[in-house]
Amino acid sequence: MGTGLSGKTAIITGGCRGIGKAIVERLANEGAKVFALDYIIPKTDEVFIEDSNIKELVKSIQVDVTQDNSVNSAVQEVMKETGRIDILVNNAGITRDNLLMRMSESEWDSVIGTNLKGAFLCTKAVSRIMMNQRNGRIVNIGSIVGSIGNAGQVNYSSSKAGMIGMTKSLAKELGSRNILVNLVAPGYVITPMTEKLTEEQKQYYLQNIPLKRGALPKDIANAVWFFVSEDSNYITGQVLHVDGGLAI
Repeated sequence: MGTGLSGKTAIITGGCRGIGKAIVERLANEGAKVFALDYIIPKTDEVFIEDSNIKELVKSIQVDVTQDNSVNSAVQEVMKETGRIDILVNNAGITRDNLLMRMSESEWDSVIGTNLKGAFLCTKAVSRIMMNQRNGRIVNIGSIVGSIGNAGQVNYSSSKAGMIGMTKSLAKELGSRNILVNLVAPGYVITPMTEKLTEEQKQYYLQNIPLKRGALPKDIANAVWFFVSEDSNYITGQVLHVDGGLAI
């Protein structure tokens, strides 16, 4: 286990599964105290973190990122336990895919609410803390479809495009307080979410990825690690595609 984040506190939304869980494990392995915020958290008799070396560094908190009170309550719980927040990763996200003509208002609202509003509320909740510390790292998890679009995902693409604008604006707002804000944009990642795709959809992605494989969650977690590590001290407002070349 590394010590690059020893003494640091990190919050990962959507942290109990898929990409979020991989990020939790990566940062905990670097010594951070990590709080996994999720709408559905593991039951007490379920194994959340398998690695016994980092179990004590990880705690899950139930939260609804679309609700201001829920977010603030979770942030207060973290502050009560550690007294600081050094890292926020806005990873919580959902899909409700449909063609525009068939997309319901609720399908639009739920995706924008979780993906974009959720990132806004969580960032707002930790920003004053980070400003007082005069230090912090915020990493938003977007998607390549936020840059290139995707048929049947007008709501999801819009939410991820909004996160790019949010990232760049916040980088300008918070930079003077030494708070760095960047975005990691995954392509096709092998997770429970993408397992819902049809075989035809999966093959489409694989045929168009120069590396001819989907990403693993740890590939995204490694990119997040770069943005929260000391190696990225002079980088803010950037969008990093981790997509095997899919968006070329």
